Amino acid sequence: MSADARLSATPAGVRLGPLDAIADGSARNYVLQLRAGRFHGFVVRRGDAVVGYVDRCPHMGVPLAQKLDDYLTPDGQLIACSWHGALFDVDGGLCVGGPCAGQWLTPWPVAVIDGSIVTA
Repeated sequence: MSADARLSATPAGVRLGPLDAIADGSARNYVLQLRAGRFHGFVVRRGDAVVGYVDRCPHMGVPLAQKLDDYLTPDGQLIACSWHGALFDVDGGLCVGGPCAGQWLTPWPVAVIDGSIVTA
């Protein structure tokens, strides 16, 4: 694989940064340059818990956000694809509305350890 290949997973144990870097009820984009290529993902914070997904809409294969870190609906209850209006459940990644209803976002395992977000 070339260094510019788009990856769909990361190794466990990569420290992404402090939990406080993401406001409660919002999301943040992460791009990791790994030896095998580049990984694009995002993390949603809910209190002291986080959930992560690969930043790729199952409908068209494009990143979900047109604007950096803009992954959630205005009320923060769903993940939204800003390109075609698909809506996804935050906790499981299921598309609950739009052109890819019934499909899923690809999970990106992340956890909070000692106040830091880490790949799991």
